[in-house]
Amino acid sequence: MTKYFITGIGTGIGKTLISAILTEKLKADYWKPIQSGDLENSDSLTIESLISNTKTVIHPESYQLTQPLSPHLSAALDGIEIDLENIVLPHTENNLIVEGAGGLMVPLNETKLIVDLIKKLNVEVILVSQNYLGSINHTLLSVNLLNQYGIKIKGIIFNGDENEENQRYILQYSKLKSLGYVPRLDIINQESILSAGTYIQL
Repeated sequence: MTKYFITGIGTGIGKTLISAILTEKLKADYWKPIQSGDLENSDSLTIESLISNTKTVIHPESYQLTQPLSPHLSAALDGIEIDLENIVLPHTENNLIVEGAGGLMVPLNETKLIVDLIKKLNVEVILVSQNYLGSINHTLLSVNLLNQYGIKIKGIIFNGDENEENQRYILQYSKLKSLGYVPRLDIINQESILSAGTYIQL
């Protein structure tokens, strides 16, 4: 039984897409501890719509926040404070994919960040990177922070437009393993998510 925390080098770089592919590939359970905004089209609902296997269980979020803002601010506007002690891995005998919110330094409250949550949950990380100008810097900063916290990194998944030089440099400098490259998907549905599993090697 494997548990992976899916985090990214920033916001909007494809964590939910990669989480869907991994959830389907492993027939894993899925859990998004903190959903901030767009509750009627949440990441959990997106994953549910993209999964075709019958084994996956979508576990409820620990926090559902109403505003599409940083979790610490969205929680404050909702009149609550995120407490990491209330965020506990769901019990399952299945593989588990845990999806974070934004990048590693996203604040959850006045003192804790997403990286602190990962450390608390003690789950191996898969880092999602996307090729754009600046992505080498963002990826290596993310790797460095995870290393500082003593968090184990399974490897990196690149998605979107391919840049072989970016990917080569990131891998040789970080000494991490590439778990695959997922090209831009023209159509995102159950069939394409199932097929995309072939791009990832765990």
